[in-house]
Amino acid sequence: MSLFSHNLRRSSLAASVTAGALLTGSAQAQDSSLFLSPIASQPQQGTSMQTGNFMFRELPEDHRPREVQLHDTLTVIVDYRTRMISEGDAEQRKNSFLNQALTSWLAFDGKSIRLAEQAAGDPRIAGINNSQYRAESDLELRDAMSFKIGAEVIDIRPNGNLYIEANWNVENNEENWKIFLSGEVSRESIQPDRTVTTDSMVNLNIKKKEVGMVREGYERGWFSKFYDRYKAF
Repeated sequence: MSLFSHNLRRSSLAASVTAGALLTGSAQAQDSSLFLSPIASQPQQGTSMQTGNFMFRELPEDHRPREVQLHDTLTVIVDYRTRMISEGDAEQRKNSFLNQALTSWLAFDGKSIRLAEQAAGDPRIAGINNSQYRAESDLELRDAMSFKIGAEVIDIRPNGNLYIEANWNVENNEENWKIFLSGEVSRESIQPDRTVTTDSMVNLNIKKKEVGMVREGYERGWFSKFYDRYKAF
């Protein structure tokens, strides 16, 4: 049998199968063959990363990132910078002139009240008051804190946010530094390496306290604090 006759018989067979499928109403679109395979008759599933990408591989259970739970540790990156500039200028001037005279007076003789004449002249008060007030103030405040600190998940809110707290206490001879941090952070703001920035935290509370010779060198005395708070002028 020649090659041409063999190909002709295969084409006739494929055409017969296709025509039979069309008559029975079970014709389906074919991908690479005209013959209906058993897999094609099954319902097709939606394309996903597992079925559509032959290079996708799922990580084992022990290598998958674990969801943050209660009492887990997160690393908080603190980058706090503030700058405040306040300027004030006040000026007040007041001029007043006073000239008053008492033109009548009363006298009581034990029985009645009568008008008393002023033999030496009417009492008079006269004066000039000139007051000036000027105040000028200039305030510029800059503050910055930049450090990393480990925080513990203390509570999980009903909306899924994590309430974290951190305590840091360093003591070196007579110097002592204490830092306390607390706030809430959403799970979406946590990076894969379990770090979070203070910009994404709500209800942020940072307390920093320094005790020692360095602090005492620029700390105000008790009299200066009392005078600044209760000064009369």
